[in-house]
Amino acid sequence: MFICNHCPYVLVVLDRIIRDARDLQELGIGVAAICSNDATAYPDDSFDNMKRMAEERGFPFPYLHDEDQSVARAYGAACTPDFFGFNADLELQYRGRLDASRKEAAPPDARRDLFEAMKQVAETGQGPREQIPSMGCSIKWKDGA
Repeated sequence: MFICNHCPYVLVVLDRIIRDARDLQELGIGVAAICSNDATAYPDDSFDNMKRMAEERGFPFPYLHDEDQSVARAYGAACTPDFFGFNADLELQYRGRLDASRKEAAPPDARRDLFEAMKQVAETGQGPREQIPSMGCSIKWKDGA
């Protein structure tokens, strides 16, 4: 997943991201987060602040810094949060949302789109046919990048 420290879309669902990451890991599904934002223009997204957030929130997954933004470009990441789910053959099977949350959290009983999709991928190797794109803040690209 592509996330960052300052995006209101990420912050409103961060507890759900952590919950779903733990639940996916219990199913043997790997989870990682990447921050690709321009930390010069957005200092909240600096590596030091990323480390601080990961420690304070108890991230159960690596939170990686894509300083040169090459990873975001390779994935075609567009926003934060942006979720990518792969099968065991490293084929993209899910590019959708966490749940129905927007700038406000969805109801507590909202369908867990990412979790359910990745559970299906783990069981069948295939993602769901219907996928709703994630919505969030755009990746903060460096000038000239």
